Amino acid sequence: MKIDVKKVDALKREIYFEVPKDKVSKMMDAVYDSVSKVAKVKGFRQGKVPRNILVNTHGKAVQEEAVKRLIPEAYHEGLHKENIDPIDLPEITDVHFKDGMLTFVAKLDIRPEIKVKNYKGIKVQRKPSKVTDEDIEKTLEIFKKGQGAQEKEVVVDDAFARGMGFPNLEEFKGALARQLQMDKDRQSRSDVEQQIVDDLLKDSKFIVPQSLLKKQMEYRLHDAQKHYKSHGMAHEEITKKLEELREQLKDAVERDVRVYLVFQEIAKAENITAQQNENVMVKVMEFLMKEANWQEAK
Repeated sequence: MKIDVKKVDALKREIYFEVPKDKVSKMMDAVYDSVSKVAKVKGFRQGKVPRNILVNTHGKAVQEEAVKRLIPEAYHEGLHKENIDPIDLPEITDVHFKDGMLTFVAKLDIRPEIKVKNYKGIKVQRKPSKVTDEDIEKTLEIFKKGQGAQEKEVVVDDAFARGMGFPNLEEFKGALARQLQMDKDRQSRSDVEQQIVDDLLKDSKFIVPQSLLKKQMEYRLHDAQKHYKSHGMAHEEITKKLEELREQLKDAVERDVRVYLVFQEIAKAENITAQQNENVMVKVMEFLMKEANWQEAK
C-alpha cells in the first residue's frame, strides 16, 4: 500500500492512501461471498446466484461496502506504519475507486508533545468557609425583600418561618446555615480546582490542535443555540447572538482544550482510567487534589 504524508503545519497532516488492486480484489471477494448467501434474485435459489449476475444486481452496493471496510483498515495500517498519533477522528476526502484501485486522503491533527512537570504537590489555599451569623442575617434580608419588605415591614419570626415551610425560626435558620455551608464548600472546592488548573497551564506551553478547538466551539455553540430556541428567540437574532458568542468564547474554549490535553497526559502518566459512567477528567482532578500541598488561607 502506498502512503504519502504531507505536513500542512506543526500539527496538521494530510495522508494520501493508495490501496492496491490485490487488496481491493480480496475485499470485494469477501463482500460478494457475504452477499451471495443472502441475495435474492428472481430465477435463482438463494445462495446459488452466479457471480456475474451478482455484479449486475448488487455491484454498486458491494463496491460501497468494500470501500467502507477498506478505508478504516488502510487508515489504521497507515498510522501504525508511519507512527502517527492522531488527536481525533480524521476527515476523509477525495475517495476514488478506479481501475480496481482505491485512493483517498485523510486529514487529521496529530497529538501535540505535552510535557507536564511538577503536577504533584501543587500549592493551594483553601479559603475559610465557615458560615457566620452575619451570613445568615444577610440571607434573611434577601428573603424579607422577596416577601415585600419594601412596601411593609416584615418581621422575621416563627410565623415568617412557618410561611417558608418550617415549624419555627430556629429550624429555618438551621436549614439556611446548612445550605449556605454547602454553597461555601462548593465554592471553596471550585476555587481550589481553579488554582490547580492555573498552576498546570502556567508551565504547559504547546500548540493546540485546531480540530479540537473547532469541535469544542461547535459543542458550546450548539448548547447556546438550544437555549436561545427554547426561549423563543427569532432565527436571525440567534444567528447574530451565536456569531457574537463565537468571538467571546475563543479564549475559554482554548483553555478548556488545553486543560483536557494536560489532564490526558497526567492520566496516562499515572495510569488513571475511567470505568463505565466515570469521567477521567474528574478522576484526574481528584488525584491532583489528593496530591496537592494544602494551606489554609488567612
